Amino acid sequence: FRPLHDRVVIRRAEGELVSKGGIIIPDNAKEKPQEGIVVAVGPGSRDDAGKLIPPDVRAGDTVLFGKWSGVEVKIDGEELLIVKEADVMGIVLPIDTSAKQAA
Repeated sequence: FRPLHDRVVIRRAEGELVSKGGIIIPDNAKEKPQEGIVVAVGPGSRDDAGKLIPPDVRAGDTVLFGKWSGVEVKIDGEELLIVKEADVMGIVLPIDTSAKQAA
């Protein structure tokens, strides 16, 4: 599946099954995560002159998105979310553990 224009296909991250206090959360009470992994990205949007503006996100990026953003779809039995790139709030960068241990 390849999205059109500036749309991004996201696979939601798995939510926590146990709260920080150790309480087991049932499936129907869990909040959907607002973090996910980009599965596919469209070619980008066009400006007023017709020039293609490439997207900032890439397949494989871990991103944060709005709680009510996008459209949920099921493709090949997998639940995915399609959002516009503008609904993506940011890219989650990996934590560099070697720099943290050196401090």
